[in-house]
Amino acid sequence: MSHHPSPSAPDACATACPLAAAGSRYAGYAVEGPLDRRTFVSQSLLAAAAMALAACGSAGDFTAPPPSVGSSINVATYPALASTGGIAIVSLSGTRLAIVRTGASSFLALSLVCPHEGGSINQNGAGFLCSKHGARFDGTGTWTGGQRTTNMRSYAATYDASTGTLSIG
Repeated sequence: MSHHPSPSAPDACATACPLAAAGSRYAGYAVEGPLDRRTFVSQSLLAAAAMALAACGSAGDFTAPPPSVGSSINVATYPALASTGGIAIVSLSGTRLAIVRTGASSFLALSLVCPHEGGSINQNGAGFLCSKHGARFDGTGTWTGGQRTTNMRSYAATYDASTGTLSIG
């Protein structure tokens, strides 16, 4: 049994199907002529790919870090910050930060929101890794590989050695 249409089948299809008729309109889109199977499949795949790309980059997925934190921590509370290169993950004013000790009295405060699309960044050894798209950053927040993006957002960090307090802007 053959599934190939008879020569009169395209005309019957055009009569029965409004999409197949030349010059018809469907959901506001003009159809210029009959759609063959190859055109239908290729246009359907292109539409699906466009929807997938739009969903991947939708603005609703992006969570931007706040412009400032305005909080402070007692450095002694975080044993990881006792030596240069130490990293402590903290949550201040509802913002996840990585505090990195870069010297005897110097620190970095880095947002753990990925600059690419707002994914969550986690500590990964002496650096950081975005859990959403795999962007990698070194211990100072500089992008080093994976998904191309900018460096991690940093906040002003001022250390008062006499009180052991780190103020984060």
